[in-house]
Amino acid sequence: MNIPAVIVIFIIWWWVGFLAVLPMGVKSRWESADDGVKGADPGAPDDPQLKKKAIRATVIAVVMTVLTAAVIISGVINFRE
Repeated sequence: MNIPAVIVIFIIWWWVGFLAVLPMGVKSRWESADDGVKGADPGAPDDPQLKKKAIRATVIAVVMTVLTAAVIISGVINFRE
């Protein structure tokens, strides 16, 4: 398994993880006590916490990339046949 393949697998898992954690803990502006920015869409998140979610997605991607690489290297799934 070469480095570009690992990078591609990591990027795919990162996006899957990011899209999975993105809706977690989201509170819309209309649900919060402070309305926030005047004229903003009421469905927009009050505090999206994107940095925390990106870190969580990175942790998920690292774990899943290691597992995926281990399965491919072990030969359980052979992509050459």
